[in-house]
Amino acid sequence: MKQLLSLLCLSLPLLLLSGLQAEARSQHHEHLEKLFVFGDSYVDTGNTRIGQPGSWKNPYGITFPGKPAGRFSDGRVLTDYIAKFLGLKSPVPYKFRKFIPQNLKYGMNFAYGGTGVFDTSSKNPNMTIQIDFFKQLIKENVYAASDLSRSVALVSVAGNDYNFYLARNGSLQGFPSFIASVVNQTATNLLRIQSLGVKKIVVGGLQPLGCLPGSTASSSFQKCNSTFNDLVVLHNNLLNQAVTKLNQQTKNQSPFIILDLYESFISVLNQPSTNNIKDELKPCCVGISSEYSCGSVDENNVKKYKVCDDPKSSFFWDLLHPTQAGWQAVYNKLQTTNALQQIRY
Repeated sequence: MKQLLSLLCLSLPLLLLSGLQAEARSQHHEHLEKLFVFGDSYVDTGNTRIGQPGSWKNPYGITFPGKPAGRFSDGRVLTDYIAKFLGLKSPVPYKFRKFIPQNLKYGMNFAYGGTGVFDTSSKNPNMTIQIDFFKQLIKENVYAASDLSRSVALVSVAGNDYNFYLARNGSLQGFPSFIASVVNQTATNLLRIQSLGVKKIVVGGLQPLGCLPGSTASSSFQKCNSTFNDLVVLHNNLLNQAVTKLNQQTKNQSPFIILDLYESFISVLNQPSTNNIKDELKPCCVGISSEYSCGSVDENNVKKYKVCDDPKSSFFWDLLHPTQAGWQAVYNKLQTTNALQQIRY
C-alpha cells in the first residue's frame, strides 16, 4: 500500500505536468491557423494585375511553380517561407478569394506589388486600403473573432514609399523627416491590424535598399550604395523604437515583432558561398538595355531581356527582388534569430 501511495504521489505530478504540456501544445497550435499578409511585392503572391509589369509575365515563376503566377521572383517569396514556418499553406491572394474558397482557412494575402504605406501606385491599394479590405471581410463574417485570435499578420512596406519620394525629386535633406512620417503611419497601421483582433503582428525591417541591383547598377553591380543604406538604418532604428513603444503600451505580451531583413540580407550578401550563391549583387534577369526590364517584350512579342543560366546561383532575380534562392538564404538566416520563434509563443 505504501509503495502504491508512493507511486501515486510520483505519478500525479507527472500526469498534471503532461496535461499542462498537452494544453500548451494545443494552445501553441491554435496560434498557427491563419496568416494575413499586407504590403508590397516582397510578400505579394498574386494580387497585382496581370497587365502590369512583371510577376504575371515570363520568365517570372520559372523555378516555382514553373510559370508566371503573380510572384515577383523566379519562385517563392517571403510569404511562402513564413507560411511554411507556421505550418500553413501560403494564404490565398485577396484577388482570388472567390475562386479558391477552400484556401480561405489559411488566411489571406492583401499585399500588392508597388504599394506602400502612402500612395505609391495609381493602380494598386496602399496599406490603409488593404486593411480596409480585411475589415470588410470581418464585417461579412468571412473571418470570425475566434479565427483572428489564432492568427498572425505579416507586414512588408516602405521600400516603395522611398523610391516614390526620390522619383518625385524629394531632397536628401528632407529624407529624415519623410522617414519619420512613414514609420509613424506604419505604426498606426500595425495598431489598426491589432485592433481587428489579430494575435501577433510581424513587420519586416527595411532591406538594404542600397544593395538592390537598381542601386548597384551604376557600379556594375560591384558595391552597395552606402548613402541609401544609411537612410535605411535610420528607418529601421525609428521602426524599432516605434514597435518597442507599441509593445509597452499594449496589454498583450509583445504582440509586435520585427524581422531584421537588413541584417539577414547583409549577412547573406557578405557570405554568399555559404548559401551556394555566386552572384550576390548582379541580378539574374535584366533588360537588354536601360529602357527594358525583366519580362519586357517589343511590339512583336520579341524578348528584350536575358536570364542567367542558373537562378539558384543568384541572390537577386531582377533589379529589386531576390530569387527564390535568395529568399531561402534570408529565411535560413532569420531562423537563427529569436524573431521567428516569438511568433509561436
